[in-house]
Amino acid sequence: MFSTFFIDDIPEADIQRLAQLAKSYRTCIQIHLVNCERLKALPTTKNWSIAMYFRFVIADYFIDQQDKILYLDADIACQGNLKPLITMDLANNVAAVVTERDANWWSLRGQSLQCNELEKGYFNSGVLLINTLAWAQESVSAKAMSMLADKAIVSRLTYMDQDILNLILLGKVKFIDAKYNTQFSLNYELKKSFVCPINDETVLIHYVGPTKPWHYWAGYPSAQPFIKAKEASPWKNEPLMRPVNSNYARYCAKHNFKQNKPINGIMNYIYYFYLKIIK
Repeated sequence: MFSTFFIDDIPEADIQRLAQLAKSYRTCIQIHLVNCERLKALPTTKNWSIAMYFRFVIADYFIDQQDKILYLDADIACQGNLKPLITMDLANNVAAVVTERDANWWSLRGQSLQCNELEKGYFNSGVLLINTLAWAQESVSAKAMSMLADKAIVSRLTYMDQDILNLILLGKVKFIDAKYNTQFSLNYELKKSFVCPINDETVLIHYVGPTKPWHYWAGYPSAQPFIKAKEASPWKNEPLMRPVNSNYARYCAKHNFKQNKPINGIMNYIYYFYLKIIK
């Protein structure tokens, strides 16, 4: 088993840290720089850049090299054994996936995308165990590019790559246990009460939403799996990320107040308004 990073830019310092990480854990890490020119014509949103389309590049790259690949979004932390997942029999399915939210959400996505079949299950694309041969036979990437060039289809999309994959892979995926893609927003911590889905059985934690565990204002037990991994890596001495835009400053302030840090909260709200004014 080896790890491969697909990225459009990476500082030399991080390349050196990845090399150190590979040496420390006696593993192989590959880095591939993606030429994004052809992807720039595809639709994006304020929350998702063209990097969301890298999963198509990745799947195509490995078609003649690996029978199966495990695609993971960058905001995922592993706290369990991956072997049962990567050795899973996919049969003729294109991918193994985990559903997103609940049946009511699937129905809403089906209505938005004008596809009632999605009521049977709408998946999150952050974790994909891909059958590369089936992916190629279904021409998934080619179909996706064609659909993303269709303005009528794009007008119905909310989660660009994810919606497209759900439409293309209808009836061609294997739904698996949520422990392999336990979706949790750190902004749930702002609520008076919530049920945290992360437990000892969780294998892959997917930190959905704008607040990520590498943000300094995400100081909660639910972010500790990421912090634990960070502390065991060459990035252990790197500071957590500070707010770099008005959206982050606003969330930072909210979390500061939640964490009983009112002075920090006031300062970050001032910073938020400052960033809004100079924008």
